[in-house]
Amino acid sequence: MAENSKIEWCDHTFNPWVGCTNISPGCDHCYAEGWAKRTGQAGLWSGERRRTSASYWRQPLRWDLYAERAEIRAKVFCASLADVFDNQAEPEWRRALFELICVTKNLDWLLLTKRPQNAAQMIERDSVLGRLPENVWLGTTVENQDEADRRISHLRAIPVKVRFLSCEPLLELIRPDLTGIHWVIAGGESGGGARMMAPDWARSLREQCAMADVPFFMKQMGGAVKAKMLPIPENLMVREFPL
Repeated sequence: MAENSKIEWCDHTFNPWVGCTNISPGCDHCYAEGWAKRTGQAGLWSGERRRTSASYWRQPLRWDLYAERAEIRAKVFCASLADVFDNQAEPEWRRALFELICVTKNLDWLLLTKRPQNAAQMIERDSVLGRLPENVWLGTTVENQDEADRRISHLRAIPVKVRFLSCEPLLELIRPDLTGIHWVIAGGESGGGARMMAPDWARSLREQCAMADVPFFMKQMGGAVKAKMLPIPENLMVREFPL
């Protein structure tokens, strides 16, 4: 959990709670589950959830103040060690998160979920607005065609300023319906035992985005030895999201 994120497409990461459950092939080599096991907290991936500290929850208030003074907008990825729309997380934690998002008006909160089917009901129930705040970007993970077909329609049904797809780890050639999608992130899997991503899968996705006029961000090729691979071809490094 870092104040200044190492993730290329955001400025900060924030985890309102920690813990999740594997639900699809993209979870098979979850870095967060590996972290939990290494630190003796394996229960966080078998039903337990733990809210983060009050002092940690105050960090976004500092980020918001800095962004206001600098006259910038900062992007916050939420949550890298959990899922905001996890039905095993306490609803009051989610309500507190939405309240925090509402008061940090100089931050754009990027909520990435593998459970978009839960989002509409939870937003209506847990947001004081009955909808997502204006400074939320909502995304879903689509690692293969099955999940693209299953998840994107749920994402598209939710009124939100920005909808995005995280095609990471990209496990096969996919053809997602990009209607109503504003941004696509792609990348291969990293770490020990990583499944390789074929460059043509990324090229195809880049071309689909270009045809649909959707900005595309290529994060990494992936693989356990990705640092030793050839540089990412320039034709995969399309434009970053302009907002």
